[in-house]
Amino acid sequence: MRSWSQLQLQDSVTPTIIILISFHDLILIVITLILSIIRYIIIFIILNKFSSRTLKEAHKIEFIWTIIPARILLLLATPSLQLLYLIEESSCPSLTIKAIGHQWYWNYEYGDFPNISYNSFIISEGLLKFGEFRLLEVDNRLILPIQTEIRLLTTASDVIHSWTIPSLGIKADAVPGRLNQLSFSINRAGVYYGQCSEICGANHSFIPIVLETINIKSFINWSKLYKPI
Repeated sequence: MRSWSQLQLQDSVTPTIIILISFHDLILIVITLILSIIRYIIIFIILNKFSSRTLKEAHKIEFIWTIIPARILLLLATPSLQLLYLIEESSCPSLTIKAIGHQWYWNYEYGDFPNISYNSFIISEGLLKFGEFRLLEVDNRLILPIQTEIRLLTTASDVIHSWTIPSLGIKADAVPGRLNQLSFSINRAGVYYGQCSEICGANHSFIPIVLETINIKSFINWSKLYKPI
């Protein structure tokens, strides 16, 4: 690894991943409380020397340990269903991108700009510049505008790939002969890294994804100045 930053996750940049992290934190809090109560009960039972041979039923306790778990499940199910709906919902997109997986590179097509289409290959270690990341840098980054509703279509030409960027909360399988769809909106400009998360062959780790986000004005200028490769 060229730097320690490669071992860290990048900050969240889409509303979806922010909500996912909040839901994850909520589940951790609930699990911690449950484990703490169970730990207390186990210790109490081990240390308690009293016994009641005549106690055969306790309606209040049975009612409590039935109702409380049901309420906890409802507490977790409600935001989970809302989040699933949010992830799958696709409102009117302003830009459509098609990502096609190949062995071992990605091809990007801009549906709203017919003349923009290019391949994205990994940069070999010998050609890396200072500060660039080994096994993560590509020769042509995917350029997208911020504060824009984007629809991503994924497919593959050979085997199953997976277009994944953790900081966006995006993971979509690219299946030959099939189109998978997801939508997202990016909050701020930056460079975000990902990799194919499907074990698609011997060179699976050599198919990285690099997304560069810029403001809308810069994106329009880039689209006008773009020349087919």
